[in-house]
Amino acid sequence: MAAAATASSTSLHFLHDDTSSLLSSRGMHHRSSSLALLSPRRTSSPSPLIQFSPKGLANPLFVTAAEKKKSPFQTEAVRQLTGFLTKAEGFRFAIVVARFNEIVTRPLMEGALDTFKKYSVKEEDIDVVWVPGSFEIGLVAEKLGKSGKYNAILCIGAVVRGDTTHYDAVANSAASGVLSAGLNSGVPCIFGVLTCEDMDQALNRAGGKAGNKGSEAALTAIEMASLFEHHLKD
Repeated sequence: MAAAATASSTSLHFLHDDTSSLLSSRGMHHRSSSLALLSPRRTSSPSPLIQFSPKGLANPLFVTAAEKKKSPFQTEAVRQLTGFLTKAEGFRFAIVVARFNEIVTRPLMEGALDTFKKYSVKEEDIDVVWVPGSFEIGLVAEKLGKSGKYNAILCIGAVVRGDTTHYDAVANSAASGVLSAGLNSGVPCIFGVLTCEDMDQALNRAGGKAGNKGSEAALTAIEMASLFEHHLKD
């Protein structure tokens, strides 16, 4: 009986060892399988964003500081030039105003004068020149620009569409005239001529619901005068 008990105990001992080994082996296999699922799969192909070469990264998006210094494409810092509204004192301006549709052009001129005053432009540094209509603005603006007395010329007029094609001819001529005046004189000539479908639109832009376009044009004149004086002066 003692021998049988001993044999039985020995068999159980071996069975326990075999079971433990099997369970341990299965546990390790399960753990390694879990880790394989959790860990990212490695592929032999390189990332499309990063490409390696014998000298380092070949992709220009990933360049070291040392490589940047050696790059033949390196440029200096970009200069940004702009005019300033806070440096208007001492500038001289001329305002060319069309008398036609004066009910619109006069409020535009007054809005421009008020804006100049707010930005420290003195009254004695502003000249107002009246012309018959918007068609004549360009010629006078060019003459004033070539005089060399002014930093910018503000052109104010109002063209309202009528029953004929006269509107198109005057509006196009006024726009091209102001553009030519600036190009030929080298002095900024600001387009402050309203081209509207009816009188209500014009009045709304001369101090009405749409604001005062004369005031906006004066701000443009100040900024352009500053840009030319501080950055583009010959």
